[in-house]
Amino acid sequence: MTQKTSTTPSKNHDLLYSLHDKPGFWPSSFAALQHVLASLVGVITPTLIVGGVLGLGEHIPYMISMALIVSGVGTFIQCRRIGPVGAGMLCLQGTSFAFLTAILSAGMIVKSRGGSPEDILATIFGVSFCAAIIEIFLSRVIHKLQKIITPVVTGTIIILIGIPLIKVAMTDIGGGFGAENFGSLDNLLLAGIVLFSVILLNRSKNPMIRLAAVVIGLVLGMTVAFFMGRLDFSNLSNLPIVSVPVPFKYGFQFDLAAFIPLAILFCVSAMETTGDLTANSTISGEPVKGPIYMNRIRGGVLADGVNSMIAATFNSMPSTTFSQNNGVIALTGVASRFVGIYIAAILVIMGIFPIIGGVLQQMPKPVLGGATLIMFGTVAVAGIRVLSHAKLDRRDMMIVAISVGLGIGVSSVPTVLQELPKTLANILSSPVAMGAISAILLSIILPEQKHEDDEIEVVDTTSADPMAEKK
Repeated sequence: MTQKTSTTPSKNHDLLYSLHDKPGFWPSSFAALQHVLASLVGVITPTLIVGGVLGLGEHIPYMISMALIVSGVGTFIQCRRIGPVGAGMLCLQGTSFAFLTAILSAGMIVKSRGGSPEDILATIFGVSFCAAIIEIFLSRVIHKLQKIITPVVTGTIIILIGIPLIKVAMTDIGGGFGAENFGSLDNLLLAGIVLFSVILLNRSKNPMIRLAAVVIGLVLGMTVAFFMGRLDFSNLSNLPIVSVPVPFKYGFQFDLAAFIPLAILFCVSAMETTGDLTANSTISGEPVKGPIYMNRIRGGVLADGVNSMIAATFNSMPSTTFSQNNGVIALTGVASRFVGIYIAAILVIMGIFPIIGGVLQQMPKPVLGGATLIMFGTVAVAGIRVLSHAKLDRRDMMIVAISVGLGIGVSSVPTVLQELPKTLANILSSPVAMGAISAILLSIILPEQKHEDDEIEVVDTTSADPMAEKK
């Protein structure tokens, strides 16, 4: 494939700039800013949620910096394609909300046995590093994975990812875990302002406003919180001028009970990435079958695994391909993978300065909750959407019913497992692990009903990420 080096727009596939075109500085910068704007909330929100729920306050600014830097590095690898690593397309990397349930469960396991914040982070990053190896392996056999991780299994898991996170969002709306003024009118007002502003902006006819709806809603909520006296920036002066990435700054620990749910989610993430990259190929006017397409899929999934190992090494959470950027490509007509270099540079520059993380840390919980309620609800709905493509028969409905029931059940009544061995109880107490294990085992055990009109179909799971319109 020959790369074009001119700045003359390509007319192929109704795109201003196709995959291998090199736009000039200003077109590239403008397109990159739109990608960053569409993805910024998705990049930083998982860190804010994990830090808030697990009580990692003093570490949050540094972790946000690392999330931004790792996102930039991962985006560069995915777009540039280094050897076999990377899809070689305009793909932005960040942490999917799909990993949050398992990460929070891992943190709670360590916290319940008296572990310090450093122990919690050492376990989260250590387990994430090891689990990423699963996705690296799967990238070599991704074409066979669809036989096990079917739409019925994927949809069930995505539903079980979203439902427990809704509880996290509602707790933030009330003021956060342990808040003295939990459920106060001020908290509900702040959350309501963000919630309704995002809803209204999302209904705009202007596509750019829709893409930026969550960002605008959060800025509006922060502004109202400032005039309510809810923001305190006095501690920003104590932050260092720059954040320096330190490999395994908090150490490296492993816990089997925390590892298994994450390993399962890396399998699901591989399938989601396949859907994201397929959609990206379609929008970019590239093949969606054949050796070129399959090499991109394998390279993209491999990059997800490698980038997740890099993320864990530099104190950030698992990395995956975001799908909301497919909408930005369609909107701008810029599919050039070289724009990814500009996106990477912007994210790394933002991450170098910890004051950005310090400001974001001051975001009141109700403001964050008002936005994440929509995101997490969208995750659950995305699971329903995946199931709607599965042509459910009686067997499939039985699998979904049992798996969702067990997943929600152990989340609602965790004491039901208290008589099991501790390690096994910790594994099965994760709704994702319980639901996924049940769905996979039932799919294997229960005989499949054959129909004459059965056909293999590729299910687009890109909307599993709440930032798709996206995980």
